[in-house]
Amino acid sequence: MEMQSEMLMLLLLIPFAGSAIVALFRSNVHNIEALFAGAVATAGLGLAMFLYPSVMDGGVVRSEIQWLPAYGLNFTLRMDGFAWMFAMLVTGIGLLVVVYARYYMSPEDPVPRFFSFFLAFMGAMLGVVLSGNLILLAIFWELTSIFSFLLIGYWYQNASARDGARMALTITGIGGLGLMVGMLLLGHIVGSYDLDTVLASGNIIRQHPLFLPTMLLILLGALTKSAQFPFHFWLPNAMSAPTPVSAYLHSATMVKAGVFLMARLWPVFAGTQEWFWIVGIAGLASLVLGAFFALFQQDMKGLLAYSTISHLGLITVLLSLGSPLAAVAAIFHMMNHATFKASLFMAAGIIDHETGTRDMRRLSGLFRFMPFTATLAMVASAAMAGVPLLNGFISKEMFFAEAVETHQFNILDTLTPYLAVAAGILSVAYSLRFIHSVFFGPPPQDLPRVPHEPPHWMRFPIEFLVLACLVVGIVPSLTVGPFLHAAVVGVLGRETPHYSLAVWHGFSLPLLMSAIALVCGVWLYFLLRNYLATSAEGPPYIRHIGGTRIFERILVTLSWRWARLAEAFLGTRRLQPQLRLLVLVALIAGSLPFYRMGADAGVLPVIPVDPVFALLWVIGAVCAVGAAVSAKFHRLKALILLGGAGLVTCITFAWLSAPDLAVTQLLVEIVTTVLILLGLRWLPKRWKDPDPMPVEMRARFRRYRDFGMAVAGGAGMAFLSYVIMTRPATSRLGDYFVKYAYTEGGGRNVVNVILVDFRAFDTFGEIAVLGVVALSVFALLRRFRPAPDNAEQPDQQKIQDAYDEARPDRQTGDTLSDYLTVPAVIMQWLFPVIIVLAIHLFLRGHDLPGGGFAAGLVLAIAFILQYLAAGTRWVEDRLRILPLRWIGVGLLTAALTGMGSWFFGYPFLTSHFQYADLSLIGKIPLASALLFDLGVFLLVVGATVLVLIALAHQSIRSHRTDRFVATLPKEDA
Repeated sequence: MEMQSEMLMLLLLIPFAGSAIVALFRSNVHNIEALFAGAVATAGLGLAMFLYPSVMDGGVVRSEIQWLPAYGLNFTLRMDGFAWMFAMLVTGIGLLVVVYARYYMSPEDPVPRFFSFFLAFMGAMLGVVLSGNLILLAIFWELTSIFSFLLIGYWYQNASARDGARMALTITGIGGLGLMVGMLLLGHIVGSYDLDTVLASGNIIRQHPLFLPTMLLILLGALTKSAQFPFHFWLPNAMSAPTPVSAYLHSATMVKAGVFLMARLWPVFAGTQEWFWIVGIAGLASLVLGAFFALFQQDMKGLLAYSTISHLGLITVLLSLGSPLAAVAAIFHMMNHATFKASLFMAAGIIDHETGTRDMRRLSGLFRFMPFTATLAMVASAAMAGVPLLNGFISKEMFFAEAVETHQFNILDTLTPYLAVAAGILSVAYSLRFIHSVFFGPPPQDLPRVPHEPPHWMRFPIEFLVLACLVVGIVPSLTVGPFLHAAVVGVLGRETPHYSLAVWHGFSLPLLMSAIALVCGVWLYFLLRNYLATSAEGPPYIRHIGGTRIFERILVTLSWRWARLAEAFLGTRRLQPQLRLLVLVALIAGSLPFYRMGADAGVLPVIPVDPVFALLWVIGAVCAVGAAVSAKFHRLKALILLGGAGLVTCITFAWLSAPDLAVTQLLVEIVTTVLILLGLRWLPKRWKDPDPMPVEMRARFRRYRDFGMAVAGGAGMAFLSYVIMTRPATSRLGDYFVKYAYTEGGGRNVVNVILVDFRAFDTFGEIAVLGVVALSVFALLRRFRPAPDNAEQPDQQKIQDAYDEARPDRQTGDTLSDYLTVPAVIMQWLFPVIIVLAIHLFLRGHDLPGGGFAAGLVLAIAFILQYLAAGTRWVEDRLRILPLRWIGVGLLTAALTGMGSWFFGYPFLTSHFQYADLSLIGKIPLASALLFDLGVFLLVVGATVLVLIALAHQSIRSHRTDRFVATLPKEDA
């Protein structure tokens, strides 16, 4: 069983690892990336096939890694027969799509990027179907939205692709947020996020007061993902994606995730009135409207997209009925729909690839040019229409049989069989239209390309899937029966009913309904044939009314009306009003607990204040107030005073026996002061607010208001500190860390052990945020252009540049002037010394003041000194720093260190330490947290130097612009 668990974990990890590897391929490689992606999909398919014996008789394979066990959040994978069926579809159809994409994608496209997104999308979908934890499922659910966005918008130079990707991400992203909240509520109701526990708690969930909002939020995620009414409109707009994406998205992944989730939670929600009405109405509307809109589409992929909405509506209706037999039919149709829909999309892609168009008004008579492709497409279309002896017929018969059964005594249940027949008629009509208008009739005229058969291996995936449609339709019990039974038992468990997959059940009402649908569908198509051959896109009279237009109107309303109102009310070009709002909100939030519960001083006596310490704080307060006052008149003076306040904070830490904090604070003060100093030049001049109030009155009002907020904030913090410190602590958290820092974390520096061991997860999040902030600052400064009033070089810079250019011995990139030579040489000589100091601080950090954060800042200071001493060009001509790699390697090192504990059965970021006996040195302590601290060190260096480089290059850009403008004629300048 342990081997199966490891294989289950490997099944999930392989696509993501393959995605990361293929992303490193050169963009001009050909065939290699497709072979690699095919090998990844084949490996996943092989692992899934190997796990079948473990789930065939209702078994469940689980693999669990402790993540945050105290919160019930573990990385749990779970495979039963239903998850196995979807894993086979995801990997099997994924492999066929990879083979197809090898011939479909143009070598001029960045194909490695396509396969990287594709494999990541495969991994995200596998994560959805294999998740055994509700929160993990919601995370992978959002990953499918993100990677589908990247795939739909793959041809981002196409406006329709960008719009379709944005719409898909917006709709499914909103649904994903609802799903996350619903999963949190569901876990709260059950008391666990484990999927097995949730599935076994159906009675508790259905009787809970939060049942309805929980179900609504989860259905919001499911219906948006599966493009069910009223969220159906995003799917046809995603047709600008490459056809391999469309084939994969419609058959085995993205849109199937919604119906998968409804089937997975069927034991929990089904059978209630709320579930019947909400899911039933959405399903019936999607079933009929999707089929109706499909009939009037002129784009082949548009027709197939609306047919997907209709068939997913059929599955949704079956799941709404609450009948175990209906659930069996729904699961069976998920399998059948995947086979014929993937083959139809790939056939449409071949036609588009070989003719240059998908417009059915321009296509006709292709059978004589592409007989093999046409035959395959006709069989797949017949399966979609429910023609006998094909797989679609059997599951549609099961649907009709359940539709005529009485499940609820209400009008919706009464209308279901009639709407089912109407949808069946439309399904036959649009399937027949796809066959007749494209492959029969006169030869096509004026096509962009001369039609011909594609390469055999491009057609092979369709041949395989069409063969599956035939074999399953003729002998279903022998071919798909055991696999369907395993999937059904995975959902229904003991409630699994007896069902038959026989092709012939005798003359019955469902057979009559099928016959009516076939005959009337053929009649309807030939009735509308001439109109459809020349009509515009979409149904008559209502072609301009739909969800797309409503979506666009909502976006316009949000962005142009409400957003502008919010911007007018809250937005400002000045930072002070935004900070004032934040401080005001913080004051209100901090005051509410005192207002409700009150507070008074404790009983502990006040310790006498040391006069020297009090004087130190007076100096710090004076510096802080002086910085606030000087900021309006002299920014450099304000920065100096702000540094003085920071230095007082450093001394305070050292005074109160916190040398580690003192060192870190001092280094932070040095780095931030220098970086702010380098950026002072680019700050805009003071913004004059066009306020109708008199200037003097406005200034006085602002001073009083800001003074009052400052006094309130300071007094509140002082009072809170006094209340806390005059109370005896019943339990000191610090005592726990002091007691277990060495025995559990292997270090005597308690602060460092807290950061890299006890609270390592927080530190990991903080360094990730630091990396994102550095990237954001770099991106903003790359596009930053200074205002005209401060773009000109300072006088000192002009004098230095003129002096440097006049020197006869000047070298390229050399900007040293004589008056900077001595300090510049000293700063350059300090470079190796500071590196040694950084290494020293890093290695001693677990037991003495230091650590990765402090060491990273020290090394960053070394680079800052080089830039200040020799200039940007001089440094970068001689030293390649590559801060982005520092950030990436640092974050990856910290993450891999945390995941390493999984291999020993411990939660993420659990550290281990022991003593190593080295010759000549003796025993030295070694802790795995040292590697995590190394990641912190690398990321801090990279983030700090990236900001430094952004500021340095801003100066180079401005200097280069000034010189270019100076060479222009006066009228051009």
